[in-house]
Amino acid sequence: MIAADFLRMFAYDNWANGECLRSLKNLDGSDEKVKRMAHIVSAEKLWLERILRHPQTMAVWPTSTVQDCEALNYEMQKGWNVYIEKLTPTDLKATVEYRNTKGELWSNRVEDILTHVLMHSAYHRGQVALQIRAAGMEPAYTDFIHAVRQGNIETLG
Repeated sequence: MIAADFLRMFAYDNWANGECLRSLKNLDGSDEKVKRMAHIVSAEKLWLERILRHPQTMAVWPTSTVQDCEALNYEMQKGWNVYIEKLTPTDLKATVEYRNTKGELWSNRVEDILTHVLMHSAYHRGQVALQIRAAGMEPAYTDFIHAVRQGNIETLG
């Protein structure tokens, strides 16, 4: 993938996170579904901080409200866009050294980290959708093709 592809995928990710958060509007921060959404957006922040070699500024599993999650989702959209727009093909292949939450040292290519962030978020949004349905509510419809069909994600080309 090239930087433009990642911009498009992160636009989808932001939209899907927003749709999920809208489905959680009436829940408080103690709800497991809200906790999982807080994890999604805080992990996105953690990975951007790792790539930028900034210190970690928040917990990976924070206690947050839906409104906190919405604000962080917006912040992450801007942060990822600014970062990705500047990437060259060489930058995508570069490696980033970081310590995981266990303190272990790792090194991964930027493009693999970007892919991980997207897949990690989708994985946990699926869990949130299952939790919402189990609670007798209707989960957000966050399929990628739905976002494209609705005009929420610009097509390239």
